[in-house]
Amino acid sequence: MTELVRDAMTAGVAAVRPDASLVEAARLMRVQDIGSVLVAEGDRLVGVLTDRDLAVRATADGADPLTVSAEAICSPAPVCVGPDDAAATAVSLMRRHAIRRLPVIEDGRPLGVVTLGDLARLRDPESALADISRAAPDTWPDVPGLPDV
Repeated sequence: MTELVRDAMTAGVAAVRPDASLVEAARLMRVQDIGSVLVAEGDRLVGVLTDRDLAVRATADGADPLTVSAEAICSPAPVCVGPDDAAATAVSLMRRHAIRRLPVIEDGRPLGVVTLGDLARLRDPESALADISRAAPDTWPDVPGLPDV
């Protein structure tokens, strides 16, 4: 039986508007305990914003996270898969494009995300990556002095 993206993906979409600040996007990532959010205008996917984008494209360049938009930093026109695509197709796309997560799109609408860890848990549940992906996340205390936005 062919393993499908829908068997591995995380359903549901954590998304921000293109004009959302980087602070808003980062807080959503923290609350949802995820490493990326989709940037969407209604049902239209604009891009993907990752925690690495926040660090490398924004913070390292001195961008003001309160005024810079998610759209300005996100990876536009992301590579996507459908829920009924083979999991092997997702793996191949990740390899070819050197990416770790793919938005899952159906009829032009984002349904969720499939990650390298999701695929490892599906295809090789005993692998180190699958173990790491199953592990409970580290928790961080609230940092005093950060403004609530």
